[in-house]
Amino acid sequence: MEEMSLEEAFHVLDEITDSLEKEDISLEESFMAYKKGMDLLKLCSDRIDRVEKKVLVLNGEGELDEF
Repeated sequence: MEEMSLEEAFHVLDEITDSLEKEDISLEESFMAYKKGMDLLKLCSDRIDRVEKKVLVLNGEGELDEF
């Protein structure tokens, strides 16, 4: 799961959401899907946080500042 790109993780999260919306999913399957979804969500959140910390913006004086 760590090697997964953000796009792939979002795609899997969409699939998990779709599976949880089905009426024929068992309670055990739904708990496992929910846990996997929460783990993926944390992975995505951590990666986005790291990217945000690295983003630089151009200030009014033409210098780069961290976002």
